[in-house]
Amino acid sequence: MRHGKKDNHLSRTHSHREAMLQNLATSLIMHKRIETTVAKAKELRKFVEPILTRAKDDSYQNRRVVFQSLNNKETIKELFGAVADKIASRPGGYTRIIKLGNRQGDNADTCLIELVDFNELLIAAATEKATATTKTRRSRRGSGPRQASETPAATVQETAPVAEETSTVEKTGDDLTKIEGIGPKIAELLNNAGITTFAELADAQDETIQQALAEAGPRFNLHDATTWNEQASLARDGKLDELKELQDRLKGGKEE
Repeated sequence: MRHGKKDNHLSRTHSHREAMLQNLATSLIMHKRIETTVAKAKELRKFVEPILTRAKDDSYQNRRVVFQSLNNKETIKELFGAVADKIASRPGGYTRIIKLGNRQGDNADTCLIELVDFNELLIAAATEKATATTKTRRSRRGSGPRQASETPAATVQETAPVAEETSTVEKTGDDLTKIEGIGPKIAELLNNAGITTFAELADAQDETIQQALAEAGPRFNLHDATTWNEQASLARDGKLDELKELQDRLKGGKEE
């Protein structure tokens, strides 16, 4: 019986499974980001995170223990060098899993697994957001009752609409993943191409969509986008019942 045993064997023998996780961990440490299935990524995370924790303490014993798991000198050098420097201040959670949707052929759940501290785009976005938040905050601790009463009422009335306009601008864009056949990764690609709403997707040319998918790599060229315009048009017009009936006839963006 499997009481308390939650490890996924991944339909492999013990030796095959260990060799596969060793290779995946080596690729993750060397390239900082790899694409694999969700099941393998979850097992890889349990395998590699204790190794990353041990790498933060560069000692002879830790190098020996890690070498038993990875068995690759170049990976050990990269792990105890650049990777250890980046994760030195992080207490845990060194990896991130980003789901990409199902792949064609075996319909397996695919994802990206990456080292959190090496995603420069997300780090820059988080820093910019924190800076913007710091700039917009205003403290009232130093102002007394006299200063508050001296503020003209017209000034308060003029600043309120500005806040409403700002919040309206921030809420632009639709959730394109509601369209059958569009996952989070494809929605991100379409947003980068300037397609952020159902109306823009409904009016977009097939060449524009295919070009956005082609720039992301050959695996995205396999997606059939012929029904996306029709679905987006129904979503734009609020015809949710008709949209659901259409999506029931579709599977992964293709008509059955």
